[in-house]
Amino acid sequence: MSRVRELAGGGRAVEVAPGRVAGWFERFAISHGGAASTLLEPRTVLVTATDGATATVHVPFGPLPAPHGEHPGLVVSSLVEHVSASRRVGLVLVRLGAHSIGVAVDGVVRTSTTDRHLVHGRNKAGGWSQQRFARRREGQSARSLASAADAVAKALLPVAAELDALVLGGDRQALQALREDTRLTALFDRAEQRVLDVPEPRRAILDEAAKRAVAVEIEVRDPQ
Repeated sequence: MSRVRELAGGGRAVEVAPGRVAGWFERFAISHGGAASTLLEPRTVLVTATDGATATVHVPFGPLPAPHGEHPGLVVSSLVEHVSASRRVGLVLVRLGAHSIGVAVDGVVRTSTTDRHLVHGRNKAGGWSQQRFARRREGQSARSLASAADAVAKALLPVAAELDALVLGGDRQALQALREDTRLTALFDRAEQRVLDVPEPRRAILDEAAKRAVAVEIEVRDPQ
């Protein structure tokens, strides 16, 4: 079953496995009275239906190979070919207190490392007790992020040249902290724009993220 999330300002984003993209667009066109046009750009594919509905893909693992331009009807074969290519993807899932790092080939995890670290929740008490608690939590957070950065460096830097892409997931602040580690900056500069929303990273979550990493997110907006 496809994962769906609501978009700000209306519409929805649907994650579609690469092998299902062609069929998804065919069904989209049929349900909206046909496809009026397809706009192919290096980073975006826009299909506009006869009734005004649109389906937009921000091309993953881009850019989309040429030729580009606007075409009548449904013309997504180049997109389907692009997203269906075999890829080796690095995965970095981080939330404060846990991380899961791996390498996946065509949506299947081949190598991985997962760990958890104690980070206490926020204390609602006041006074000196709260300050001591805050300092302890800050130290725990720093150690957790340092451990995650070390895990990324150990697992992915040696194979960075073999990776076709890097996909991130989890807490954006934690990911930003890892990006600022000078060892990882160049690696993180290659990361896909889409950040996967994931719960506390575990191996099972990594397996699911590997499949989602190669899925195509299609933004659907109904006619006004």
